[in-house]
Amino acid sequence: MTRIAVIPGDGIGPEVVEQAVMTLDEFRLGLDFDHLDHVNAATYLRTGVALSDEDVARVATSRSALLGAIGDPRVATPAYGRGVLLRLRFELDLYVNHRPARLLGDDLSPLRPDRPRAVDCVVVRENTEGLYTGMGGALRAGGEHEIALDIDLSTHRGTARVVEHAFTIARREVCMVDKANAVEHGGSLWQRCWRAAAARHPGIAGRHLYVDAAAMRMVTDPTGFDVIVTNNSYGDILSDLASAVAGGIGTAASANLNPERGFGLYEPVHGSAPDIAGTRAANPVGAILSAGLLLADLGHTAEAAALRNAVDLAVADGETTPDLGGSLDTGKAGQAVRARL
Repeated sequence: MTRIAVIPGDGIGPEVVEQAVMTLDEFRLGLDFDHLDHVNAATYLRTGVALSDEDVARVATSRSALLGAIGDPRVATPAYGRGVLLRLRFELDLYVNHRPARLLGDDLSPLRPDRPRAVDCVVVRENTEGLYTGMGGALRAGGEHEIALDIDLSTHRGTARVVEHAFTIARREVCMVDKANAVEHGGSLWQRCWRAAAARHPGIAGRHLYVDAAAMRMVTDPTGFDVIVTNNSYGDILSDLASAVAGGIGTAASANLNPERGFGLYEPVHGSAPDIAGTRAANPVGAILSAGLLLADLGHTAEAAALRNAVDLAVADGETTPDLGGSLDTGKAGQAVRARL
């Protein structure tokens, strides 16, 4: 049996993860799901613990993990989200955040519906460094002379390995995105690592864009991108933008990976959406496609392709939740995908 840790989380997380697990079960691959249902905001509010050492060990000793969403309006501090998401990324060294953006239907993109464009790219985001390490501090906090400092950390090892990974998955081109004209030291490091990786992969074209230009081109012509590689904060923003132009955040999948260990934490890009939690209006496609990434990384490539195809067919037939123009609830939308496997 292959053990998969499952963290449903908060809000719509349990609803969409349920559909993802049911879809994985359809393949009868001997997956054993270890549900960590207690990892949520209610537990944090009661105990002050976001993720215990035992929880981390259960995830770390699993083959992979599937996550729903983390976040609750009752929790005012970012310590809870950081204590789950960032702790897992940092302690398990999940240094690649892999976010594909693929347009599922010509009518879904908000950009120029009269001119269909096949958006199909991947944003590879460095996942354990950058601005999200929590390094920094505040001096004279709360006063008019307050000084706030957040350190944008880049290491040669961290940058080189994520850029190398981007080249290994690219089909035709890797576009490295930075802001080296304004952020001199980190930008210089990313530039050197990118040029070195490009030299090792002569069959893959290399391109460089500053982050503002990349955002503009993502809107004006997203079809021009194959693989984008960038740092933690730029990747966070660009991957959400890519998801939006490819049909919406509800369809966006992601994987947090350590390729050397062969371990991944898979999650839909959307948040916990507390405003629609319990209404059964949540779109399960992002979670189901995240489960497809999990299948592919486990080596079940035919099953992963079948899952993606089933999603495409359900969307094409209009059997979706309202955000994609359909009228189905979460469960029936998941059922529509499974019916097409």
